[in-house]
Amino acid sequence: MSDEQAMGDSAPLSNLSARPPFYRDATVVKWLSQVVGLVLVLLGLFFLASQAQNNLAERDIATGYDFLGTALGSDLGSGIDTNPATSGRALWAGMVNTIRLAIAGIALATILGVLVGVGRLSRNWIVSRTSSIFVETLRNIPLLVQIILIFVVIASLPRVTIDQGPIHGWLHVSNKGVSIPRVTIGDGFYQWIIFVIVGAALGWSVLRRQERRHDLTGQQTYPWLSFTAVVAVFGAVGWFAHPALGWVGAIFDALASGIDALSPGIVQAVISLLAVVAAVQWIRRFLAGHRTPAGLTKLVDDDWFRIIFAGAGALLVIAFVTLVWPGLASWVVNSGRDFFEVIADKFGDGRTGSPITAFRPDIEQLGNFPNYGPAGLNLIQALAAVYFGVVLYTAAFIAEVVRGGILAVPKGQSEAAGALGLRRTTMLRRVILPQAFRVILPPLGNQYLNLTKNTSLAIAIGYSDVVQVGQTVYNQTGKTLEVVSIWMLFYLACSLTISVVVNFFNVRMRIVER
Repeated sequence: MSDEQAMGDSAPLSNLSARPPFYRDATVVKWLSQVVGLVLVLLGLFFLASQAQNNLAERDIATGYDFLGTALGSDLGSGIDTNPATSGRALWAGMVNTIRLAIAGIALATILGVLVGVGRLSRNWIVSRTSSIFVETLRNIPLLVQIILIFVVIASLPRVTIDQGPIHGWLHVSNKGVSIPRVTIGDGFYQWIIFVIVGAALGWSVLRRQERRHDLTGQQTYPWLSFTAVVAVFGAVGWFAHPALGWVGAIFDALASGIDALSPGIVQAVISLLAVVAAVQWIRRFLAGHRTPAGLTKLVDDDWFRIIFAGAGALLVIAFVTLVWPGLASWVVNSGRDFFEVIADKFGDGRTGSPITAFRPDIEQLGNFPNYGPAGLNLIQALAAVYFGVVLYTAAFIAEVVRGGILAVPKGQSEAAGALGLRRTTMLRRVILPQAFRVILPPLGNQYLNLTKNTSLAIAIGYSDVVQVGQTVYNQTGKTLEVVSIWMLFYLACSLTISVVVNFFNVRMRIVER
């Protein structure tokens, strides 16, 4: 074969192995498109912000958040402060009302949804049909309609009377809402909770030891019962011995004094150092997770993007605390000092009362008509309507999520549990539900997000949530854009918090593949 023929035969191979031009490289195109997309988004936001600023300036409309320190001029229907001094305090009271409503709603909706979801798969015809009717009815009726319907039903109940029932002295139901016993923390609660925390730590150690013993010997060791017993013993001892821990307040006083002595520059340096350390630790764990058994680390372009993003995040934190908001350090110092001073006051020597105090609901008559007193936990008409509305509506969707998760568990699991002689309740608790929750958790988190955001419908019946209070604020101050931005940040923070919590448990429960 001649040299010319050999060169001709090898030319196609060299062309195939040649690197494509950069504009056809998949890695370059992907990175370039992402960078261009980010630049376009930032330019669009800048354009919209500048246009809004110009339009507001032409109409001589001042912008800013100084209205948060001005007087509101109206009262709230319920909350931690029904007569707020400033608009900022009113918005904070509305946020607390929304958070309370969301947390209590998530708890009850989860319990009810799990029970109804399991009930739909029950072999009992009545339980199965009742659960199906519950789901198919409530999830197909708009939530706003349900809230208004519950509101009307409560409004049609009898008026409050001195001997109001149905459980005299413990539960009052009327057209004013519902009043139930209220449990609050007492003067010695913080001292007592130290005993409980110590008991929980020791109980956890006992639990792990009992589990190891069960794995080694096969004996029934009752680890969770042992944990509960240890916590109960420490709680019982702390109920009477908690006054002996009054000296703990001096420690928090010293911490408050130490934080107050810090300069803003030291705080900025500490925050910057923590950001750098967090980024470095994340990158180290990321590289360790991508290391092969031979000790090599193979990264693709997406991995490099995550590493660069982690380093850029640390730089953004440093720039934020030093350039964008240099007063953040002073705010951290003041907030830390105030926090430890409050905790130190909770551990005062004079706080030797009962750790937990319970009050039965009462009815008082200050004018012509009796009404619920401050002793009980009062769910006023609007609060009860919103609460039961979002709970029942969300529980219907959670029930379907639970039913789907149970059906996703392979049938062989229940057959194997039945072959071992497990009862159906034990099978459900020990075998089926633990596996089903791996499937249930992601859509369950979406339902929690929906419930939290659906609480904004409380504005339809006048409950003082953050949306209703914000509407009152911008009607009086004209700061619509600022109030809407506060709404957006608040609901964004709630959504991200719920997502982080649900994702934490989702990661803990997932099956680790080899």
